[in-house]
Amino acid sequence: MFLKRLSLINYKNFDSQTFEFDGKINCFVGPNGIGKTNALDAIYHLSFGKGYFNPVASQNIKHGEEFFVIDGEFENLGREEKIVCSVKKGMKKIIKRNGKAYDRLSDHIGLLPLVIISPADRDLIIEGSDTRRKFIDGVISQSDKEYLQTLINYNRVLLQRNSLLKYFVANQTFDASTLSVYDGQLHAYGSAIFKKRLHFIETFIPIFKEQYRAISGGNEEVMLGYDSKLLQHDLLELLSMNIEKDRILQYTSVGVHKDDLSFEISGYPIKKFGSQGQQKSFLIALKFAQFHFIKEQAKTNPILLLDDIFDKLDEHRVAHIVGLVNNENFGQIFISDTHTERTENIVKNIHQSYKIIKL
Repeated sequence: MFLKRLSLINYKNFDSQTFEFDGKINCFVGPNGIGKTNALDAIYHLSFGKGYFNPVASQNIKHGEEFFVIDGEFENLGREEKIVCSVKKGMKKIIKRNGKAYDRLSDHIGLLPLVIISPADRDLIIEGSDTRRKFIDGVISQSDKEYLQTLINYNRVLLQRNSLLKYFVANQTFDASTLSVYDGQLHAYGSAIFKKRLHFIETFIPIFKEQYRAISGGNEEVMLGYDSKLLQHDLLELLSMNIEKDRILQYTSVGVHKDDLSFEISGYPIKKFGSQGQQKSFLIALKFAQFHFIKEQAKTNPILLLDDIFDKLDEHRVAHIVGLVNNENFGQIFISDTHTERTENIVKNIHQSYKIIKL
């Protein structure tokens, strides 16, 4: 699968621009602030129906304009796929596949497998559990539509249960039987999510470790862990055990929406004990593992976006990344960089066709 053409209207800093792409490597080069990352984000937008750097659709409209349109032409297994994503202020986002609008945006996820590696990935280490849950959910959802729908259903019931808890406090009342209906639904959806996350982590860890060894060249041991209270109790038990706490807090304090991933190096949290270089290697290994996992599930090469990563890595790690992509295991790659000469020197060593796009 690869993206042949991208057209942008009023997207971020672009007025109107069209790009034609090489089937292998495409490099957006130019000074900071010119729109390199925005071009990559537009490609991400076509795959996920939202921006990577700012998921609020209306905020991606060019200042002073009322709408944006992203139009992409893909080739997938010899078949054309035309995807158009458009947003108008005050109106619902529309995504069309070959001229037909989706009834549900979630139906689009997984059609165009894609992985992005960006300096913004550091949030996976330094931010809260919500960021890491989004990562794990995003990886699984690209190849498992049932999981995505279960997640949507769980979050809907969670909102309803939280609203009920607030209603109880506001009206100085309590109805255990009504609450138990939501508890049963949360248990059903949450247990399914928990099992699939657990299975994913077990499959993902060996892939991740292999990628870390390839990138870092180091001997330190890295580990991913899945932190969930469902490892000790099922969700119905947890909800029952925490009902008084939930009534006071007016929200649901336990469930898969509180799960987290732990990132460790040599048995210690990488956030506190990993050097900057180790943290960068950890994150890139995480994303390359994501690439290989999705590739195996989707039976096709995901598009790979490399946003400004050569500027943040030493030559040793750049050489390892070049080595990793210098084979047929990868499909189409998009790179953004501020240094044209550096980028050309790097891609020349990959021995694939490439195109330099100067912005």
